[in-house]
Amino acid sequence: MELTFLLVLLAILLAIGVPVAFALGAASLATFVLLDIPVVVSFQRMAGSMNVFTLMAIPFFVFAGDLMARTGIAERLVQVAEGAFGRARGGLGQVDVGASMMFGAVSGSAVASVSAMGSTLMPMMKEKGYDADYAVNVTITAAILGILIPPSHNMIIYAAASPVSVSVGDLFLAGILPGVLAGAALMLVAWRVAIKRGYPSGTFPGWKKFTRAFVAALPGLMTALIIVFGILLGIFTPTESSAIAVIYTVLVGVFVYRSLGFAGFVEAASGAVRTTAMVMLIIGTAGMFGWLFAVLHGPEMLSGGLTAISQEPAIIMLMILLVLLVLGAFMDMAPLIIITTPIFLPVAMATGVDPVHFGIIMMLNLGIGLVTPPVGSVLFVGCAVGKARPEDVVRTIWPFYLALIGVLLLVAYFPPLTLWLPEQFQ
Repeated sequence: MELTFLLVLLAILLAIGVPVAFALGAASLATFVLLDIPVVVSFQRMAGSMNVFTLMAIPFFVFAGDLMARTGIAERLVQVAEGAFGRARGGLGQVDVGASMMFGAVSGSAVASVSAMGSTLMPMMKEKGYDADYAVNVTITAAILGILIPPSHNMIIYAAASPVSVSVGDLFLAGILPGVLAGAALMLVAWRVAIKRGYPSGTFPGWKKFTRAFVAALPGLMTALIIVFGILLGIFTPTESSAIAVIYTVLVGVFVYRSLGFAGFVEAASGAVRTTAMVMLIIGTAGMFGWLFAVLHGPEMLSGGLTAISQEPAIIMLMILLVLLVLGAFMDMAPLIIITTPIFLPVAMATGVDPVHFGIIMMLNLGIGLVTPPVGSVLFVGCAVGKARPEDVVRTIWPFYLALIGVLLLVAYFPPLTLWLPEQFQ
């Protein structure tokens, strides 16, 4: 009865528009009172959920991503991608995906990728005769790649929320091949849609210009390499790597690109503080909720319900994928990772799924939710940047959406795609 009260109250609060953090906190506090547990325990659980050393990486990675968006890295990556992919039919769509893959490897944020790539490429597409809905569809679906290609602060949240120990370095490596595969699938769809709509082909700028653009973008691209290989070689921890990413980005922005001023630094810092405050509040209240859910035997009941439907691991995985896709359409990614990881990871592990593999499944699955109405945050940011109506974008997004679903199924049911690369560094 208490578990039903907790879940129903949370659903009601979310349905009437209460912000996720406050809905989680209010539902949890009410259940604490119902169970006659001292309220001080709820605040202890909240503080304990936030008092995790690994989570210190989040504000630094958010800060670094915002700084990168202000240093001109996005424009330089677009020039590189235009030289590499721009000759294809509807070449700017290929450029968008390629640049998003590279920017994702630098910033690790889907929203930052939409803002940076959208403000740069969407006007270019419209000038060349591309439709607004196509420009938004390519940009928002490609932005998901930043969640898979390291570094990704969402992977850090998953590692912190996991009931078992998960290496952040392994997660970073595991996301590379699925990220590249998803990028290739989106490029293929963008090309096919461009042919169908009759979009123009681009021209190759020449090897001299391409080389010059690549060299100019190289300092920005080095951020991801420094972070990933620094962690793998044991030079620094994931938390330390996030601080190094900030320092390196500042040095590049001030002394190499000379595009980062004091005002931009302060704006990026204040934005990182606001974002971190929101994320940490969600993490704290979700920790209260997760503890109650475990105390009330929610995971065991869910696991029993799924195994009662089927004993087949493939069917259980499919049910988890469907539940996460539905939840992702109604809630943002960070709170869902915190809430659902302790619930679904034990169920998945019981069927033989590796926790690193499941982490990448969650990243892609919940990433798709970011472009799924009615709540998809990346969808609405992209529509705002591209000055397109959400209903027009949703009407034509399905080819890109289906490509991501196809990659999700391949990642879920073919573990070597995720686990091969981490195994090579063990």
